[in-house]
Formats: sequence, structure tokens, C-alpha cells
Amino acid sequence: MKSISIVIPTFNSAGTLHQCLESIFKQDYSLDKIEVIVVDGGSVDKTLDIARSFKVKVFKNFLRTGEAGKSIGLIESKGELVAFIDSDNVLPNSSWLKAMTSCFDNKDVIGAEPYAFSYRKHDSFINRYTALFGVCDPLQLYVSNRNRWSWVKLNWTDDTSQEIVDVGTYYLIKLKRGAKIPTIGANGFIGRREVLLKADYKPYYFDIDVIYELTQMGFNKIAMIRIGIVHLYADNVTTFIRKTYRRIRDYLYFRKYRKYPWRTNTKEIAKFAFFTLTLLPLIKEAIKGYKIKVDTAWFFHPFACLLLLLTYGFTYFLFEGTHC
Repeated sequence: MKSISIVIPTFNSAGTLHQCLESIFKQDYSLDKIEVIVVDGGSVDKTLDIARSFKVKVFKNFLRTGEAGKSIGLIESKGELVAFIDSDNVLPNSSWLKAMTSCFDNKDVIGAEPYAFSYRKHDSFINRYTALFGVCDPLQLYVSNRNRWSWVKLNWTDDTSQEIVDVGTYYLIKLKRGAKIPTIGANGFIGRREVLLKADYKPYYFDIDVIYELTQMGFNKIAMIRIGIVHLYADNVTTFIRKTYRRIRDYLYFRKYRKYPWRTNTKEIAKFAFFTLTLLPLIKEAIKGYKIKVDTAWFFHPFACLLLLLTYGFTYFLFEGTHC
């Protein structure tokens, strides 16, 4: 077994952190090979009490963002491998770490990621929705920039530009230099520490930027493991809107620091806007998904797209108006 450092950025994460840590310490993996690092951005709830009850290493994150927390965690890590587990992630079974790390026997593999969000019938309808569609941001369905299994698409990516080989227990991706790459690096990503340290990760570790930089250096083999990870994304609509707002706000604020060359496809975004405003195509997609896997959570799709369109649009014009 390879030594592994598990980095968990937190901020007022008391609602999910116990489940996250409990799933880690239930792993069928030698505990002396696991180091758990919680990097907290100033929580005022019971997050730190929960972390200390599991006797993990706790560090302060004065910049508060999750990306800054990941940067600190990588600096403090000691393991051969580093796993970035968000505080709202739960490892679905006790063999998860073994399954995720087995691909590193291939010395060319520099990182691994679960290819699906685990679907659980008892989760909230929004968490079931994100697991069924394989995205937290439904815009990803229309801009060909996703990397999780979708039950409506019946695949984990629409990107045909990358070289992908089905190895059996995982898909081996050879990322192309200069090309658009999938949004790899979060919710269960595990990477070789010595390789990750070659990227520009201070003071913010932006997942996709790190993968993009490493690809340009020739470190471009990623394993998408045929396994899921639970993502407790949102229990209610208010949380869904708040996280959607935070995602676009952070993108707009930090875009001048980013390395990854985001390419906006106006045609694809226009298609998403048209589908959302007319609703019928989204309803058809929900019905198609329902026939494949019966769950009423599919029908949150039109509302999710509308909420995202309104939140993204409002935040964009508000941000641009105050920074022009």
C-alpha cells in the first residue's frame, strides 16, 4: 500500500464532515499509511470539534477558500499520494481507497478520479439529481465539459478529442497538450505528490489549472476509475442557489489568476439558454432519464437550469458592472 495524505478543506462543514471522516476511517487500508489533514477557513460551527474527535491534523486557512485550503494541505502533506476529498464527500464503501490507488502501479499514471457520483435513494432530491445527471452545474451537459457518469447520456464524457483506453477497472486518459481538457481534479481526485508539487499551486490550488499545467509538462496520464463517490452537494434549493452563486462569483473574481485557457463556446451556451427558456427540451431529457432509472429527482432538471441561468446572468452583470 502506498502512503496517502487526505486533504479536506472545511468552512462551517459540521453538517457533512462527520460522515466524510467516518467513511475514511472505515477504509480497508492500513491506518499507518493514511494521513488526514483538515484545513479550516475559520468555521464558527462544530466543524473543528468534529475534526478533533477523529484526531486528524488541523491547519488554519486564513484565505478561507477551498482552493487555498487545498494548497495548504498539499504543502503539509507527507504521503506518496495526495487525495483531495471535499468535506461534503463520503467514500461509498470500505474498499474505495484500494480501488482508487491500484492504478498507480502504472508509473505513468499521475492522477486518478472516480468516474461517477454515487447514487443513493435516501439522499435529498437535489443530491440524487446531481448523481443521476453526473453534474452539479447542468451547463456542463451542453458544453461537453463533464467527467462523471450520466444516466441520461449513459457515458461519463462527451469529449472525443482525448485519447481514452478502456483498461477494465478504469479508463486511461492521455490528455493532449494545448487542448481543452475535462474538469478533472475535485471530489475524490488522487495524485502523485511529487508530480503535483511541480505545478503552480500557491496560494490557490485550482484543480483544473494544476491538471492543465502538468499536461503541458508531459504529465498527462489520468485514470478514471470505475467507481463512484458520494457528493452531498445540496439538501435544498437555497443551498443549490448559494453554491451556484459562489461558483460563478469565484470564477469571475479569480479568472485573471487562472492558468487554464477557458474557451467559451457561444453556440453551446446559446443552446443551453434556449433549452432553459423554452423548457420543453429539458422536460424531454428528464422523461428520458426517468425511463432509464425511475426517480422523480429527474424533474428538478428544468428548475436547476433556470436557477443556474438566472444566477449566472445576474452575478455576471452585477460583477461586470461593479468592475468596469
